Amino acid sequence: MSGGKSNISVILPAEAAGQRLDRALADAVPSLSRERLKALMLEGAVTVAGKRPTPSLRVVGGEEVSVSIPEAAPATAQAQQIPLAIVYEDAELIIVDKPAGLVVHPAAGNPDGTLVNALLHHCAGQLSGIGGVARPGIVHRIDKDTSGLLVIAKTDLAHEGLAKQFATHSIGRRYIAVVAGRPSPPAGRIEGAIGRHPVHRKKMDIVSPGKGKHAVTHYRTLQPLKDAALVECRLETGRTHQVRVHMASSGHPLLGDPLYGRTRASHRDVLKSLGFARQALHARSLQLVHPRTQENLAFESTVPSDIQELIEALAV
Repeated sequence: MSGGKSNISVILPAEAAGQRLDRALADAVPSLSRERLKALMLEGAVTVAGKRPTPSLRVVGGEEVSVSIPEAAPATAQAQQIPLAIVYEDAELIIVDKPAGLVVHPAAGNPDGTLVNALLHHCAGQLSGIGGVARPGIVHRIDKDTSGLLVIAKTDLAHEGLAKQFATHSIGRRYIAVVAGRPSPPAGRIEGAIGRHPVHRKKMDIVSPGKGKHAVTHYRTLQPLKDAALVECRLETGRTHQVRVHMASSGHPLLGDPLYGRTRASHRDVLKSLGFARQALHARSLQLVHPRTQENLAFESTVPSDIQELIEALAV
């Protein structure tokens, strides 16, 4: 370390001959993603034989490459000591079981008290920098009033690897939800592009193909309930409010959902007596490939007590 920077020197192997420099260097320096190395090259922080190369330079093999990595800039959000339920953690990533009511990312209406603020405190000194900034890499989100599992990157490499898995829909995510009515058939596939509602800007809606993002949800009934059902929803894609929009579009909105559902008379007293005031949705399971080790990881979260009480109150 020198002057807030770290310097890395590597000799590219002969088998890298013919590859682009950014790709060969990403293989040689696994702690940095290819995109991060590209950015460093464009900033003049990479030299080959004393010269500043372009990312597309073809490797001969045997070149000595120097990389000067600036110290990660501090995140703009403030670290806050907020309790977290950590399911798994290593040097690359962290799996959190988020409670209902916790916002994931700071925004205009929630400048602090978020999951990001909590992670900045919990991971202090452990974040190697996402795109040069010492911040947790948020690669997916769940709504404030949805509970359950989230994976967050701690390094640039993990962020890139996880983002690719989400882009190719290879990460497995299953939710449980309590919906109004009993779906018929009891299991099926819902497909419908999702985009912003044309009038109610806080809502998403099923839109014409080409106007929104392709979305597919697979559902199956786990347990029939009183004028309701406990269902499992497997996401083939991951769009904003996907489960909520798709189940509502099928005529089975989530109980307690303030945006997409209207409380049925048969459920009003139960929801009131339990004080249940959120969408009955929980991200129960998560499967992914570790971005560094390539190990298959699988995690499952216990159904939170408020949803469990709702299921028991509606049991038939």
